[in-house]
Amino acid sequence: MENTDVQEVKRHIRVYLYTFSALAVLTVVTVAAASLNVAVGTGIFIAMVIATAKGTLVAGNFMHLFSEKKLVYLVLIITVFLFFVMLIIILSTINDQVISVS
Repeated sequence: MENTDVQEVKRHIRVYLYTFSALAVLTVVTVAAASLNVAVGTGIFIAMVIATAKGTLVAGNFMHLFSEKKLVYLVLIITVFLFFVMLIIILSTINDQVISVS
């Protein structure tokens, strides 16, 4: 039983080291991307892609979301769906204006 515990700890350490390495590389990529001479929209898109990758690594490994049960993903999917429903409701009211006739 002890041997499997040691192997499990070694596996977790390896995952954390890979995550650290990936985050370090993505940090270097972030610094390199900051020096690119691109349009503002393109720069924001590049920054968001890098930030999304880093956030996924942190949330997935350090918050243990990659190994959680299906219920967590179901709650996440429902939350994202309801977010978009609320966003559509809000965006659909942009052109709703009360026009007063004097």
